[in-house]
Order: sequence, then structure tokens, then C-alpha cells
Amino acid sequence: MNHHVVSHHALMPIALRPEHIVMARGEGSWLWDEQGRRYLDMVQGWAVNSLGHGHPALVAAITAQAHTLMNPSPAFYNRPAMTLAHQLAESSGLAHVFFANSGAEANEGAIKLARKWGRLHREGAWKIITFADSFHGRTLATMSASGKAGWDTMFAPQVPGFPKARLNDLASVESLVDAETVAIMLEPVQGESGVWPATPAFLQGLRALCDREGMLLICDEVQTGVGRTGRLFAHQAAGVAADIMTLGKGLGGGLPLAALLASESASCFAPGEQGGTFNGNPLCVSAGVAVMTEIGRSGFLQEVAAKGANFAQGLRSLAERHTLGEVRGEGLLLALELGDRDGAGLVTRARDRADTGLLINAPRPHCLRFMPALTISREEIDQCCAMLDELLAG
Repeated sequence: MNHHVVSHHALMPIALRPEHIVMARGEGSWLWDEQGRRYLDMVQGWAVNSLGHGHPALVAAITAQAHTLMNPSPAFYNRPAMTLAHQLAESSGLAHVFFANSGAEANEGAIKLARKWGRLHREGAWKIITFADSFHGRTLATMSASGKAGWDTMFAPQVPGFPKARLNDLASVESLVDAETVAIMLEPVQGESGVWPATPAFLQGLRALCDREGMLLICDEVQTGVGRTGRLFAHQAAGVAADIMTLGKGLGGGLPLAALLASESASCFAPGEQGGTFNGNPLCVSAGVAVMTEIGRSGFLQEVAAKGANFAQGLRSLAERHTLGEVRGEGLLLALELGDRDGAGLVTRARDRADTGLLINAPRPHCLRFMPALTISREEIDQCCAMLDELLAG
């Protein structure tokens, strides 16, 4: 098929995409478009490509599985799903795993599970306290759970039952708890609002509040999980246990894969209450096994933490040199406040810079977010900082 005859016009316009760029190939931290132009990719599909583009272990796992079995249906067990469920249960301390296709679907499942648990154990309690500026997905229920500005009216009416507290303000959470509250749901680091971490003391306070009131703590680790912050799961840094945890993005290394995990006491779905025809298919789950195996290698997570600290220091040097704001985040999920500079304009100039493009993300008008591959090299981090230095000086 002639590339130049087929245009983008048949694709629904759900994103503002640059018309002159069609991505064709990726390797590690690099992307190439159809014109052969090269880009240093510090977004990686929004923290999806945890091992970078085309990682050999991932490619080998997917290829072998595609030759063997892609989808026998969720009516039967398959070996990759059993293997990955075991890996996740062992590493999280949670008992049961349900596989889904997206973080939103996993979060939707967590909401359903909490409501079912409330019916069984908390006299029909159904409300879930969430947070201002949070992001949990794009289904109607997960948009309602999200605290993203403007989302309450976009597809109104909302799904009820998600009162909003303020991150790192325990009193704001306590004031919302009533007899109908079944759970508290949060991201250990709010990614979409500009990488705002929950403090360890706040997470510990939420755990104590849930224990005291007989409620569930739900950790949405869709963006922060699977090694992104230098730990396998971000909430582990606070030494707390979640009753329910969701994973997505980096879990499939680029393939659509998400997971809903629950403790034995919180896992209360009966057969028929949760499902999906693609869920737990061997092809996608085999990618998850490869990702977890690579991340589980000796020293891998320590290296993510070390590279993250190195990158954060580089960004702080830039902030000092160009009079910008603070650097936030852990591991390889970082944000740089730009002061009065235009984030969206910087993203465009970085992408279109002469010679080599740089792909970065501005979740807010004056803030950049970085979500590179966990396998990024220190040289590539330095290259990113050098490119930013040049752009900020221009």
C-alpha cells in the first residue's frame, strides 16, 4: 500500500497530532518517522514502554507466543496468565489478580469490587473518596472518580459517589468519611496534574484511617507501578499495604495489559460479575511476564532509582541556570516547573528542533513531565538535558 495515498482523515480526531509526522520504527529510547527523522523519546507512550522500544526479551516473548496461542478465551486457564498472576501476587503480597486491557478498565474493576465488598461487609457502603487533580481513566465511572478540572461536566451527568479530598491533607479526607464510605482511592504520585507525590506520612495516615473505619485502601499504580519510581510499586516506599491495587501502562511494555489486584479479604467477585473477552489473553500477558522478569533482574530497580536521581539533578541544574521552578518526582517519573514559560510551545520546539527531535510532555501549561524507558542510558539522559538547555536558552 502506498504510504502517501493513505491519509489520516479516517482516524477520529481525538488528539491534536502533528500532521507531518507518521512514526515508523522504534529502538530503545529512540523513534524514527517515515521521513527517517530521529527523536529521543522521553514520553514512551505515556510511561507505557517500560523497557523502551523493541526490547529483545519482549519481542522474543511476543513472537514465541504469537506462534503458539493468542487467545483461547477467558473461559479457560492459560499458562502465561497463571505465570504473571503468580509473579504479581508474590511481589505485591496481594492474593488475587484480574487481567484487563487498560488502566481505566482496571480502575473500573476496582470501583466495582469495592462496591461489592461494601455490600457484603459495610452495610451497603458504596462511596469512594478520591482526590482533586487526580486521574483514574476515561470511562464514565473513572472520569467521575478523577479530579481533573472540567471533567465533571464534559459527559454529564457523572457517576455519583466520588467525594473529592485534597492530596496530603488528612483532615480533608476524614471530613468526608461517613457510613456510606467504603474506600479511599489515590495515585501514590498524581501524574497527570504534574507529578505530585503523596507523602509517606499521608499514605500511612490513610492506611490507619481505613483500618480504624473498616474501609479499603485502593492504590492506583497505573502510572507509578512496575518499577517507574525505582521501586516495584510506589506505595511500598511508605511501608503501607493496599487492599486493592491497579496496574497498567508499563506492565505490558507497549501492549494493552492492565491488572486489578486484591487481598484475599477484599477479593469478593463471584463468577460472572467481572470479565472481558480479551482479558488475560496469552499474547499480551506474555509481554507482562517478560517485563516483570526483566525488572526483577538483580540491580535493575536500583539502577532506575540511580538514573532517576541523576536525571533529577540534571533538571535541577537546568532550573538554576534558566531560573525555572522545582523538580518533583521519584525514579524515572519526573516533572520540571517552568515558571512563566510556555510548556506546550517548548514541547513543539523540542519535537521540531533541527537535526534530532526531543519528545517531552507538558501535562500543565507551565510544567514538563518526563517518563523515559526504564532502560534509558545515562548518556541519553545527559543528551536530553543538553537539548533542553539549548531550547531554554533559545
